[in-house]
Amino acid sequence: QVQVVESGGGLVQPGGSLRLSCAVSGSIYRVGTMYWYRQAPGKERALVASITAGGITRYGDSIEGRFTISRDNSKNTDWLQMNDLKPEDTAVYYCSANVNTDMWTGSVYWGQGTQVTVSS
Repeated sequence: QVQVVESGGGLVQPGGSLRLSCAVSGSIYRVGTMYWYRQAPGKERALVASITAGGITRYGDSIEGRFTISRDNSKNTDWLQMNDLKPEDTAVYYCSANVNTDMWTGSVYWGQGTQVTVSS
């Protein structure tokens, strides 16, 4: 059994910063690429950022260099540092990860989501 738990969401004023974290735990053989998605009301879930086990990063189109994803493989944890937040960044942020529970079995696991609200 694998658990993915996000934390760090909350209410922040425009221009502020937040740091989200995502921890993967349980019966883990290997954690591969980790992702952050977000979903605003009435919109589809969209990729925010991803990071491979080797540290290769990719960002969604709307991020514009404001967010940074990082990870610590020894802790099966990643972080999403969000700076210069804008009201349009308001959404539920979800972490997901490609996890192998043994050498041959892998799947994508999702967290429950954490709310980020950017408002004055």
